[in-house]
Amino acid sequence: MKTSYKVVIVGGGSAGITVAARLLRQYPSLMEDVVIVDPADKHYYQPLWTLVGGGAAKKESTEREMASVIPVGAIWIQDAVESFSPEDNRLTTAKGQTLAYDYLVVAGGIEINWKAIKGLEEALGTKSVCSNYSYDHVDYTWETIRSFTGGTALFTHPATPVKCGGAPQKIMYLADDHFSRSGVRNKSNIIFGSANPAIFDVAKYRLALEKVLERKQIDTRFRRNLTEIKADEKIAVFENMDTQKIEEIRYDMIHATPYMQAPAFIRNSPLSDATGWTDVHKHTLQHIRFKNVFGLGDSSNLPTSKTGAAIRKQAPVVVDNIIALMREQPMNGSYDGYSSCPLVTGYNKLILAEFNYEKDPTESMPFNQAVERASMYVMKKDLLPIMYWDGMLKGTM
Repeated sequence: MKTSYKVVIVGGGSAGITVAARLLRQYPSLMEDVVIVDPADKHYYQPLWTLVGGGAAKKESTEREMASVIPVGAIWIQDAVESFSPEDNRLTTAKGQTLAYDYLVVAGGIEINWKAIKGLEEALGTKSVCSNYSYDHVDYTWETIRSFTGGTALFTHPATPVKCGGAPQKIMYLADDHFSRSGVRNKSNIIFGSANPAIFDVAKYRLALEKVLERKQIDTRFRRNLTEIKADEKIAVFENMDTQKIEEIRYDMIHATPYMQAPAFIRNSPLSDATGWTDVHKHTLQHIRFKNVFGLGDSSNLPTSKTGAAIRKQAPVVVDNIIALMREQPMNGSYDGYSSCPLVTGYNKLILAEFNYEKDPTESMPFNQAVERASMYVMKKDLLPIMYWDGMLKGTM
C-alpha cells in the first residue's frame, strides 16, 4: 500500500467526503492520490435525527455503509488518526501507519462527551432520559415523547459548541405538537434550559422564534447550563451562568443535549488553537501556521454554526484553494461564514434560517424565511436528504 499521497483527508463525514468528491471531479489527475482516513463502518445523515426523535422519520434511512459513499478514485484507509507532524507533512494512525502528504484536509468532526454531564451516560435511554445525539438511542426519544402523560418536559442546550445549534430546540417544538395531538399538553409544562443568552443568535429569526415560544407557552430559562442528571429522583441540576448558583428542576422527561468538544487527536495536536479546534483562516480555510493544511466542518474554529449547510459552502473553498496552490496560483476561494439552520417548529412547520459571519440573513428563497412554512418542512424531510446523498456527497452541489 502507498504511504504517500497528494492529498490526505482526515474524516469521512460530510466535510471529508464532499471535499474528496469535489477534488476528484475538478482535478481528475488526483485519481488514486486522494486518501480518506476514517475508522467508521457507517456514514450518517444526522440532520434527520430530529425527525426520528419526533416520530416522523426512520433512523435506518439515515445510515449507509461508509464504503458506499467513498468517491470513485479516492482511497479509504479504515483507521483513526493518532497524531499529526505538520512540520514533516506526516500523520500517524492508531494502527501505527505513517502517511505522508503534500496537502492535508482536517475534517475530523466533533466529539460528544457523554461523561461531562454527571449521570447522563448511565441514564441515557432509560428512566425518561433521552437524546437525539445518539443513533443508538434516538428511537428512545420518540418512545419517551409518545408515552408522556403530563408533567414537566425538560429540554436542554449546553455551554459548548454543538452540531446543529438549533437541534436542541427543534425536538422541543415537535414534542409540544405531539402533546397537543395526544391530549396531554394542557397538563404539561415545557421548560427549555439553555446556556445561551437567547433562543437564536440572528435577530430576525430570534424574533420569530420568540413568537413561537410565546404561542406554545414554553418556559425559557436562559444562561442555565445542565451539569448533572439524578435519574432516579428525576432531578436536573443546572448552573446559573450569571450567578454561578446551582438550581434544580424536577422533570418527568428530559431531552439532554450533551457537551461537545474538538476530537482529542486534534485537540492535542500542533494543528489546534488554544481551545482545541483546527486553527484556520476564517475566509480561506487555510491553516494559520501550516500553509499546506486546510480545515473545515465541525472540527474547525470557524466562528459560525456547525451545520451540514455550512460545510456545503466551505468545501468548494477548500477545493479551489488547494487546486490554486497546486497550480502555484493565488487562492481566490473565500468563505463568508454562511450557515443554515432549518428550524422545525412543529409537524409541517419550519423556519429556514440562513446567515453569515455578520449574523445577517442571507436567504436563498424569494420569500420571508422567518415565517413558518409547510413547504420548508417538506424540503427538510424529503428533499434535503436526497440532495445530500445524491448531490453534496457526489461533489455536484
